[in-house]
Amino acid sequence: MKSHWIAFPALLLGAVLAHAQSPPSADSLLDQAKTQAAPDHRAIFAIFHASWCGWCRKLDSFLESAEIKPVVDKYFVTVHFTVQESADKKALENPGGDEFMKAVGGPAGLPFFAFLDSKGALIVNSLRPGEAGKSPENIGHPDKPEEVDWFMTMVNKAAPRMTREEAGTLEKYLRNQKK
Repeated sequence: MKSHWIAFPALLLGAVLAHAQSPPSADSLLDQAKTQAAPDHRAIFAIFHASWCGWCRKLDSFLESAEIKPVVDKYFVTVHFTVQESADKKALENPGGDEFMKAVGGPAGLPFFAFLDSKGALIVNSLRPGEAGKSPENIGHPDKPEEVDWFMTMVNKAAPRMTREEAGTLEKYLRNQKK
């Protein structure tokens, strides 16, 4: 009889840990972001990424840097959606993430991102319009001059109240980053 009482907590703990390790759905992440964005009328910065993606880590480093984070946090609620993982890491993906990425214009390589209004409607995504007759291209982490230009266009559309100085901080970082 005692062995059952010992085994039960172990089974319960295993079930709790298994549930705690499953990533939240894309819908629940978006709902949380909308709740956070609404009071301050911030936009949602939806980033689609994967653990294997080096450009994704570079984008995150930019967003988390000491000079950039305060500006980004003032105007955006940033939310990451894990998608397109390798077979051995599929469990990291947010259920519904791939479908949500398609709904906002992806997939077009990673990182792919979109700015949404506080209700979750698309404002603009990271597909830079192609020149005459060319298809749009995903800028990923903005690295080239034309990618930085599109990123700044996106920011201006998503955060029209951002000051010129704040926008300049973002642009200066991106234009001066090490290649």
